[in-house]
Amino acid sequence: MIDLNKLIQTIKRHPDYNKMGMIASHLGVVRGNSLDGRQISSLDVSFKKNIIDNIIANIKSLPGIYEVLIESSQGNLKVGEDIMAIVIGGDTRSHVFPALIEFVNQVKDKGAKKKEYF
Repeated sequence: MIDLNKLIQTIKRHPDYNKMGMIASHLGVVRGNSLDGRQISSLDVSFKKNIIDNIIANIKSLPGIYEVLIESSQGNLKVGEDIMAIVIGGDTRSHVFPALIEFVNQVKDKGAKKKEYF
């Protein structure tokens, strides 16, 4: 089980935490229906660590971003189970929210593979 609070506590121990004004998070879960409306029974998911590590490095190079953490589940997941948690710490929401959105999108587009079962 993914522990979002543990990720947040890790950010709070970061050496640059005193420069952070915002921590934003994302928790992805297996939903019960596909985007086309079909009922899902489970989801196979895997993540490509080397690609995700590169994405993290790119996001951490953005202005105002101090830390990017991800925890993910792999294998066959049932509806309602956690897929991935992301936590980003940065200076302001104008930096952190766009970085979070960009990170989620890049992980989903390049760093993850999933297959829905109906």
